[in-house]
Amino acid sequence: MTEAPHSPWRTSSYSNAGGNCVQVAELADGTIAIRDSKTPHTATLHFPRTQLTTWLHTLKHG
Repeated sequence: MTEAPHSPWRTSSYSNAGGNCVQVAELADGTIAIRDSKTPHTATLHFPRTQLTTWLHTLKHG
């Protein structure tokens, strides 16, 4: 999967001020990418929007 040419990464509003930031971007193919802002050139997670919603729900509610 490739990023859109001007795909802006944004910091999650749930990230804390201590530098533990998660960044998200919507890619050209409609998927959502997630990365660690401290290591932006390492692996990213890619999810279709519906699967991201399910994954986040599972993280929040076990």
